[in-house]
Amino acid sequence: MTHPGDSEFGFELVTCRWAERAWPPDRETEAVPVVGRQFGTQRRRWDTVVVEADPDALAARAAFGDAALDSDLLHIVRNAPAEWAWYRDALPHPGYPWRYVRAAIHRAADRGVVETRRDGNRIQIRRIAPYPDWVRRIVAIENKPDLDASAARALADQLDHDVSTALADEVWVATAATGETVEPALLEDIPVEAGVLALDFGGEGLPEASVAWHPAALDTDTASDKRLEIAERVYGDGWRSYVDTMRSDCRWFELREEHGTLVPWCGSKTCHPTAAECSGSCPEFQPEPPSWRTRGWPIEGGPGKGIERLLDRRRRERR
Repeated sequence: MTHPGDSEFGFELVTCRWAERAWPPDRETEAVPVVGRQFGTQRRRWDTVVVEADPDALAARAAFGDAALDSDLLHIVRNAPAEWAWYRDALPHPGYPWRYVRAAIHRAADRGVVETRRDGNRIQIRRIAPYPDWVRRIVAIENKPDLDASAARALADQLDHDVSTALADEVWVATAATGETVEPALLEDIPVEAGVLALDFGGEGLPEASVAWHPAALDTDTASDKRLEIAERVYGDGWRSYVDTMRSDCRWFELREEHGTLVPWCGSKTCHPTAAECSGSCPEFQPEPPSWRTRGWPIEGGPGKGIERLLDRRRRERR
């Protein structure tokens, strides 16, 4: 087996775990990698996203909670004043009606990321702390374990889009190492600006990574706000959020360790299912028996809930 289940989904999870432990592959840095999967924009989603974070600023980001801050909340917390002020005096005009800003202020106050009070009919705001500049770099990785000619052609247009829009500082393709003198991925028609990362699954633990081609540094100066929104979503969800859309409450669902990573396993199909396969519409889906939820498991759930808590705890620890 070259990678979990020989599926792109399993390969993607192992790549995320590898990035969490070993990023970057080609240089030394004190930055902390914050890793997510399936993030991007409406037009483009990346398989794996690595946000290289400033360690001290990342610790300061924790003051604003575990959940992501969307664009409306970022507008408030980044501009909230140190002293009480009417929100219209404190915040730059957002480019849309102020009533939407008021609604966002109420959401921000409910989450405790800004303080509010009333001065007559006016809402005043005050920051809880300066919002830190925690994002140093954003790296996009496309995962193609078997990068043959047809896969490379399909990927080329996507990578060209990534290079031209420059939302990420670097763009990579991660593929399974073949052991050949020249990795086949280097012979395919992918943009020269994209780096190529070969992951070797010959060992027992995390794969060994080698850089087959170094990426170009992209000019990201024109996309700072969108980049921060992506980074916030990565911070909030991480890459273990796949369990949120899979049926961990199925009696056949479990986690198995593959190459240092916990990967979903279906006991009925005896395979590593993809996120799309593991759904309530699966003909093999069977809810956990109620007795499982009282036989040594916490009252609030059975094995599936235990898996969800485990992955959520690891997500918070890595954050």
